[in-house]
Amino acid sequence: MAGAVKVLRTLRNHWKKTTLGVCALSWGGHWLYGKHCDNLLRRAACQEAQAFGNQLIPSSMPLKKATVFLNPAACKGKARNLFEKNAAPILHLSGLDVTVVKTDYEGQAKKLLELMENTDLIIIAGGDGTVQEVITGLLRRADEAVFSKIPIGFIPLGKTCTLSHTLYPESTNQVQHITNATLAILKGETVPLDVLQIKGEKEQPVFAMTGLRWGSYRDAGVKVSKYWYLGPLKTKAAHFFSTFKEWPQKRQGALMYLGPTERPPEEPEDKPSRPPLYVRLYRRLRLYWASRPKEIPQEVTPEDWEELKLSTLELSIATRNRQLDLTRTEDFMDICIEAETVSKGQFVNRGSQKMRDPHVCPEGSQCIQASRCILQLPEGTEGSFGIDNEEYEAMPVEVKLLPRKLRFFCDPRMREQMLHAAVQ
Repeated sequence: MAGAVKVLRTLRNHWKKTTLGVCALSWGGHWLYGKHCDNLLRRAACQEAQAFGNQLIPSSMPLKKATVFLNPAACKGKARNLFEKNAAPILHLSGLDVTVVKTDYEGQAKKLLELMENTDLIIIAGGDGTVQEVITGLLRRADEAVFSKIPIGFIPLGKTCTLSHTLYPESTNQVQHITNATLAILKGETVPLDVLQIKGEKEQPVFAMTGLRWGSYRDAGVKVSKYWYLGPLKTKAAHFFSTFKEWPQKRQGALMYLGPTERPPEEPEDKPSRPPLYVRLYRRLRLYWASRPKEIPQEVTPEDWEELKLSTLELSIATRNRQLDLTRTEDFMDICIEAETVSKGQFVNRGSQKMRDPHVCPEGSQCIQASRCILQLPEGTEGSFGIDNEEYEAMPVEVKLLPRKLRFFCDPRMREQMLHAAVQ
């Protein structure tokens, strides 16, 4: 008893050190508990993946090949470690023949996709920039009609991972988010996503999954990281200091666009079986001896282009991948032309909202649904576009919607949620 009293007296006499020690022990205990929970999540995910790997396959059937494009520079250089600890063991235990391709510099993924041989799965491990590079390289290929049918998996490892909000449930635990995304690839559920083809006058086309932004909010958002020392106020500071330039910061040009197009029926995933040889011979002979019908020239209806002059604070062109509707009957992209009559205070407040959802269309903006558009800029226009959060020089461009162009793996719960919401 006397010893306990002595210890308590010592702790009371040195209360500052005691307080510091208690805080350090509490933080250390919380950190260790978090690590333990992460290890339990990894173990559970590996056990689930092993069930896929233990499935028997015929001896004549080759293993499925999966090509992973990993950007080690994503997430401030942590992406490689995150992938090897959380995703790689799951992929290897699942029985896939995994090939990991690591990119060394920006734009390398586009070149590697041109040389890629046949694969059964493409897996993108990185952020929005890595996704944009991989799909651009994929759709620039001469045989893109074949390669665009390969299902794509996305493992969110970057600072910004816009597609993960559509494909996977929200999670505050990074390890759980990565393991869920990797397991979704093994489960095989896919959803079709739209792609934007963005083509300049001279450059090769660039392809985007999210959209294009041009304006003051985008320019201010790029500079947020410069004010890191202001902590939670850095976003408002970046937008506030950007108002010291010429105000209002108008973007001027001309926009031509075509309206939505009717969605064609979806092609069946299972191809019909090949008919017997005698049926094929009979069909060919019948076509050979049958008289050819006279070709009736079809009238080509002119495209109904609409044109308007632009004078806006920001222009955004976005796909509907964030609000995916699997049952809609029309295909279109959203064009948002924001009003230029915005006060500096409104600009700063909306800037924080734009950082959370870059393609949100504020009240008072002009919203257009289009399947194709042409953006014309005056000569000498400076500034940059943001295409899937990657910076490109501003220039006249044609933006074309490629509806349901690529299929991405998604969590089965998210697919059920989409179908349930469409029925309601």
